[in-house]
Amino acid sequence: MADIIRLLPDSVANQIAAGEVIQRPASVVKELLENSVDAGAAEVRVLIKDSGKTLVQVIDDGCGMSGTDARMAFERHATSKISKAEDLYAIRTMGFRGEALASVAAVAQVEVRSRRAEDEVGTCIEVHGSVLVKHEPVASERGTSVSVKNLFYNTPARRKFLKTDSTELKQIIGEFQRIALANFDLRFSLYHNQTEIYNLPPAALMQRIIGIFGKGMNQHLVRLDTGTSIISIGGFLGKPELARKTYGEQFFFVNRRFMRHAYLHKAVSEAYQPVLPQDAVPSYFIFLEADPANIDVNIHPTKSEVKFEDERAVWQILHASVREALGKFNLAPSLDFDREGVPEIPVFSRSAPVNVPQIDTDASFNPFTTFEGKYRRESPPREWEKFYEGLRGSGSPVFPEKGAEGTESGSQLRGRQFFHFKGRFIITAVKSGLLVIDHKRAHERILFEQFMASMERKTEPSQKKLFPSVIQMDAADHTLLMEMKDNLQQVGFEIRDLGNFNVLVEGLPGEADKLNPRHAIERMLEEFKTTGNDPSVGRQENVARSLAVSAAIPYGKTLSPAEMENLVDRLFACAAPNYSPSGKTVVFILPLEEVEKWF
Repeated sequence: MADIIRLLPDSVANQIAAGEVIQRPASVVKELLENSVDAGAAEVRVLIKDSGKTLVQVIDDGCGMSGTDARMAFERHATSKISKAEDLYAIRTMGFRGEALASVAAVAQVEVRSRRAEDEVGTCIEVHGSVLVKHEPVASERGTSVSVKNLFYNTPARRKFLKTDSTELKQIIGEFQRIALANFDLRFSLYHNQTEIYNLPPAALMQRIIGIFGKGMNQHLVRLDTGTSIISIGGFLGKPELARKTYGEQFFFVNRRFMRHAYLHKAVSEAYQPVLPQDAVPSYFIFLEADPANIDVNIHPTKSEVKFEDERAVWQILHASVREALGKFNLAPSLDFDREGVPEIPVFSRSAPVNVPQIDTDASFNPFTTFEGKYRRESPPREWEKFYEGLRGSGSPVFPEKGAEGTESGSQLRGRQFFHFKGRFIITAVKSGLLVIDHKRAHERILFEQFMASMERKTEPSQKKLFPSVIQMDAADHTLLMEMKDNLQQVGFEIRDLGNFNVLVEGLPGEADKLNPRHAIERMLEEFKTTGNDPSVGRQENVARSLAVSAAIPYGKTLSPAEMENLVDRLFACAAPNYSPSGKTVVFILPLEEVEKWF
């Protein structure tokens, strides 16, 4: 039998290696931006065409490269940042791996133009699919320009799996935001199809945050500043009103390197727990500074994950720091944050001895002998019967006599008495027992089918606003809204793009006309971020579902008998009244037999 194990050709091996680092156009932007920052650039420009599928160009005024260095930069495992294994544990640069250009050039057509300050002419190199096609001197500006054209041109299967242009652009904007936030002392600009998206001058961190996410952030940031022997923590926290239901404005940086860290995110979330609903995600821009020897950034191909030597200690410090910052600004309950200095945060070494905790007990305590004294049970409140006044008489409004009609249709429920329970459930009696309806899910189902019908007709009357609202958005949300614009117009939204990430809302759907336009748009976008990634449903259905969830009657709102009757009547006129658009139960019948068992 012939041998079956063999070495892969370099071209195939390069494409496999590229797959670990270059997953989409945003990956190219990240790698090239990090290289520009490491080159000591003061200004970096990013030019994008067709969401990076046609062109990604990054231009900087950094140190530049010699002809030899420019050619060596395309070789695998070539780098100027490390020379021995120990250097991996003392890294403070971004693009230390030295495989960014090699990985990009394996799946694209790359041109590099670079010149050092001391050189009279620069160097131009072109590499297509890991094959060198040009290497010659050229006249060029000081610094480096890298153009990546036709990404994945030689791997059509991977190009086919790229998302829509708006989705890929959103990913590029996300990577740009992370680099721009981490390096707020540099000038950054981003252009897509010759349209300016960002132009950020050097600024303080707060001004950079405002420049990226809009002026609305100005009044909603809380400073975070803590220093310990283990780690230093700085940055800003968002006030509770900035919290959303989806992730987006959560940024961790360690030594100015963006990272994702679920464990530390939990530390922040728990600190916010007293002031946020359970499903809300706080906004934060947190910068950690630590000795590079105590962290490992080489555990993920894209270096987006970091491991700390003592993560538990970092967790404790971060949690206490966030609680302190929120307490200082009266945003969370606190005991005493008026004293000078940083509160003592106990951090225990793994080598420290563990002592059994001592508990003081009272051996003479006997709960049975003291029952009639300190622990005597109080008698029930007097005149408790008054709580039930109004429920007596000719029959309960919720539990009518046996033999009531069933629920075969909404018309059979007309004229009944409905009871609104806990600001959420509509309850009435039917022949088989108790009918319980979740009012928000019921309204979601009604709106969803209404919006889907409007999209099929491609027209729906809009409720004009007497005073149109101008809404300033960040680049990512603006891109998403423009992607949904046609579907939104079909259901009654009238939205006009004013440029510079500002939109004018001139009309809303009839069911949402009482909502604040800004809140309606923001809630709809947040819901779409949650539901819009479901590949099993189409774009129209995702938009209709997001609109329905955001415009539905919220929990806690009191409904009048007429409103409850109208809602129930419309629900049972739907094609699928039993389930919400997301598949949750809307209607439940508690059988009469179950009720009788209670008695």
